[in-house]
Amino acid sequence: MGLIVQKFGGTSVGSVERIQNVARRVIQEKQNGHDVVVVVSAMGKTTDELVSLAQQITDQPSKREMDMLLMTGEQVTISLLTMALQQMDQDAISFTGWQAGMRTEAVHGNARISSIEPIRIQNALKEGKVVVVAGFQGMTEQAELTTLGRGGSDTTAVALAAALEADRCDIYTDVTGVYTTDPRYVAKARKLSQISYDEMLELAHLGAGVLHPRAVEYAKNYDVTLEVRSSMVEEEGTKIKEEAEMEQNLVVRGVAFEKDITRVTVRGPKAQWSGISSIFSLLAKHFINVDIIIQSLTEKEEASVSFSIKSEDLEEVQSILKTAENEIGFTGLELESGLAKVSIVGSGMASNPGVAAQMFDVLTENGMVIKMVSTSEIKVSTVIDEHDMLRAAGVLHTAFGLDMFVEETV
Repeated sequence: MGLIVQKFGGTSVGSVERIQNVARRVIQEKQNGHDVVVVVSAMGKTTDELVSLAQQITDQPSKREMDMLLMTGEQVTISLLTMALQQMDQDAISFTGWQAGMRTEAVHGNARISSIEPIRIQNALKEGKVVVVAGFQGMTEQAELTTLGRGGSDTTAVALAAALEADRCDIYTDVTGVYTTDPRYVAKARKLSQISYDEMLELAHLGAGVLHPRAVEYAKNYDVTLEVRSSMVEEEGTKIKEEAEMEQNLVVRGVAFEKDITRVTVRGPKAQWSGISSIFSLLAKHFINVDIIIQSLTEKEEASVSFSIKSEDLEEVQSILKTAENEIGFTGLELESGLAKVSIVGSGMASNPGVAAQMFDVLTENGMVIKMVSTSEIKVSTVIDEHDMLRAAGVLHTAFGLDMFVEETV
């Protein structure tokens, strides 16, 4: 007998019928002799609908009030799932994030978990109950309610698995596992039987929506056994662990892509170019995520720094920079939207030189202009025009042999 944490995403609980299906999956694990904690997201497109309602009221809603609004979606799901379990004669109880002991930092809209006090969960498990927890939410030490950002239910599930010392954490979604790229857009995408924490973390940061990056960080830091599985069909998923076996010696194991990227270029006199630290300190203070950074100095006594951001942050970034124009000391600000980031990931890249060059060759041979580049030991990212994104993902998937391998379940 062990303890399992299961997480079901919005698609998996998108209707009453699907909630009832989830209840049957939960009961099956309970009948196998396991204690079960279930973490759920809001139903279907509920979060998007709530955001739309807020936007009909104001273009700039308070982040605190957005948290108060958005967390209601998960509360609907936990109640309905608990009712479904009880209707099937399974004793169950639902908890909101703060009732479950999730404590977060005092940041609205994208808070990080600071601690977990799962006493109520543990007591309910001792009574033989299935515990259903609202993902995506928590509470600060000052009793302010917060949300963990999009995809935060993944983080809730893995963090609870770590705090409860669960035997494993299963992430149920609308796909059967982690694929070499998004199967909705690349027909030849293949499912991986396993992938390392580091590879999955890179893919998650680079746009693969199957798992939230913070969830992977938690799993790695606390050695949580993680598996991505389908809530719709019964089959083995993808295991995520410290070291994954190389599938057919693939150097590149995944292609990730993300649209709505903007390149920001800040220019200033080289003699006064201490502004680079001010730029990123200011952006960090406002919780703006900056990705690729390129600095250049020219013989004309000019300096510049370019960096990529998500386009949704563009208006706020412009406001921050213009407000601090004198402090930073820049003389020009250039913006280019309509861009996308396309990346390749694989632990085999560390010992195989020439992978980046091959990627650049493939893109340029297919008429694509590379605007920015970022590399690490296990990934190469490029920024290109957004209209080339899906074609780039497809040609890279083919070029690195991902179309052809046959996944072997372990």
